[in-house]
Order: sequence, then structure tokens, then C-alpha cells
Amino acid sequence: MHCPKCGQQQVSEETRFCSRCGFILTGVAEVVAKGGVIPEQRTGIVGNSDSPRRRGVMQGLFIFLLSFLVVPLVAIISLGLDVDPYGVVISALLFGVGGLLRIAYALMFEPAMPNSAAQANMLTESANRTALPPSHSTPASAYTSPAGSWRDTNDLQREPASVTDNTTKLLQNEEDNQ
Repeated sequence: MHCPKCGQQQVSEETRFCSRCGFILTGVAEVVAKGGVIPEQRTGIVGNSDSPRRRGVMQGLFIFLLSFLVVPLVAIISLGLDVDPYGVVISALLFGVGGLLRIAYALMFEPAMPNSAAQANMLTESANRTALPPSHSTPASAYTSPAGSWRDTNDLQREPASVTDNTTKLLQNEEDNQ
């Protein structure tokens, strides 16, 4: 499998992030496993009636429509008691604006899938994370030494301990060359 962002070839299919650019590959592996078909995800209000987003929108709509009942009743009561109409303004703000805010909150922050499906997804994901990946072996012949000049540890030179050691080694090199 190759990273769709930078083209880096990945070592195994279980890789979750690209080793070069850090791109998240969990969804890519799923698309490759399904032959290029993107799995369907239900989002928005349409779908399961048990989703928190749908319930939130319905609650907000109910509160907003309740303002059409409560505000006139509070207005009639305030006229009957000959009181200032502060209650009408407060009830209109609470129910009208509160209902619209509840709808906006549900659409922006609440998940689209039902709680039972979300919990089932979390359980399967946690089970997959704790399980070991399937075993696979790579033969030793697949590993090669790095390209370029590879130095053996015997080729590494240390600094001479003293001036006489350096002179002795230079004289030995001259004798070997003759």
C-alpha cells in the first residue's frame, strides 16, 4: 500500500500513519480492503430516529413551537393581572431563542449516529486495538546493507594515545611500503 499524500510505500497493511508525512492511513486501508468502495456513513438528521442529533433537533423544534402557546398565555395573564409585560418578553426570549439555540447546538455538536451504534463501534475498535496483528515473516535475505560505503568497526581509527605511538605507527607504515 502507498500513502495517497506523498507516495511512500508502507511496510504493512496494519500501518496507521505514513512513515514519511504522518498522514492517517486507517481509512485508506479500509477503502483498499473494500476494493475502492468508500463505506457509507449516515450523517445529518436523515437516518436513524435514535440519533442524538435528531433528538436534539426535535427538542429544539418543540421548544420553539411551544413559544407560540406560552407567549400568548403569559400575555393574557399579564393583561388580566394588569402587570407590566416583562413576562411576555422573557418567555418569548426563553422559548423562541432557546429553541433555535437548541437546534443549532444539536446540528453542530451532537453525533449523528445512535448511542448504541457508537458504543458498538467503540467496543469493536477497542477490541481491535488490543488484539495483536496477524503474524507475518520476512526472510533474512530481504534485508540488505545500506547503500554507499559501509564501514566495518575494525576500520574505525582512534586518536593515538601519545606522540611516540603516532611516530611508531608512521615508521611501521614506511617499512611496510618499502
